[in-house]
Amino acid sequence: MNNQSIENQAVMFANRLSKRYAHLKKWAKRTTVSSFRLYDKDIPEVPLAVDLYTDAETGDRHLHISLYERPYDKPDDEEDAWMAVMKEAAAKTLSVPDNHVHTKIRRRQRGTEAQYDKVSERGTCIIIDEGGAKFRINLSDYLDTGIFLDHRPARLHVRETAAGKRVLNLFCYTGAFSVHAALGGAASVTSIDLSRTYLGWAADNMTLNGFGSRTSTGDEKNPPASGAPFIFYRYDAMSYLKNAVRARDRWDLIICDPPTFSNSKKLDDVFDINRDWTELCRLCLAVLAPGGTLLFSTNSRKLKFDSDLIGGAAANPATRITDLSEWSIPEDFRNRKIHRLWKFELP
Repeated sequence: MNNQSIENQAVMFANRLSKRYAHLKKWAKRTTVSSFRLYDKDIPEVPLAVDLYTDAETGDRHLHISLYERPYDKPDDEEDAWMAVMKEAAAKTLSVPDNHVHTKIRRRQRGTEAQYDKVSERGTCIIIDEGGAKFRINLSDYLDTGIFLDHRPARLHVRETAAGKRVLNLFCYTGAFSVHAALGGAASVTSIDLSRTYLGWAADNMTLNGFGSRTSTGDEKNPPASGAPFIFYRYDAMSYLKNAVRARDRWDLIICDPPTFSNSKKLDDVFDINRDWTELCRLCLAVLAPGGTLLFSTNSRKLKFDSDLIGGAAANPATRITDLSEWSIPEDFRNRKIHRLWKFELP
């Protein structure tokens, strides 16, 4: 690609960013949203995702720019040069300092947990606000920042409905759903994840929101304190659910947002949501209390949802299953297929 072509792409990218920002800043002000998706492969020749984050402590704006892997090979030096031009265009268009623009190259996972591997050691972290909840995000060290902005409506829904409930957050990542549940007055929140790094991050987010003295962390060998209302458990979600079924444990609200694929060394088998989703949902429903709610989400486009395949409580005609996908994707996301979400309600 010659320099003229790159400059033309930069101009198109800058124009699109300017238009999107002019539209979304009005929406953000009206809805009090301070961090949002600004651009998502709007122009095919510029396959970037751009998120704008506002530091809740300083008011400074940061841009997080991810390059999706192209369907063809491109030398690293050419890709780096192209990315530098797009970074400069974004910074200039939105008047964001160069050191507040953070770039990543997102590659397809090839049987690894690359999504969760460190890509830097810079440790550039800020605190953001989401509806009064505070979250620490890391702009430099991982492919993802520590929060998935497309689930903002679902998190706020959990906060609005969690009062007095026993909540289970599976594949909890950095605990954003858990924090909102606690802020919403949940009686207890159990958060499950296999990653020691992200589980610790989740516990830190809970502490950041004032719940540190009521929080306990642990694993199979050293379980969390049983009396703590907010616990973070390093455990394989499927194994945890099977044990919970045997122990007859019950929760009133379960959030289940699993990765599409995982072959963690801590697992006995590879986890593939396209294969395992029916068993996962069946186990969740088995530990859901009467009148309880399961929120099941996936970003896999290959998963073919059919409640008849789940069986168990899902087969009960009185169980209400609602597709909330369209409702749950916020206005800042042009990609209306970024995730899907179903709500199961037991009688």
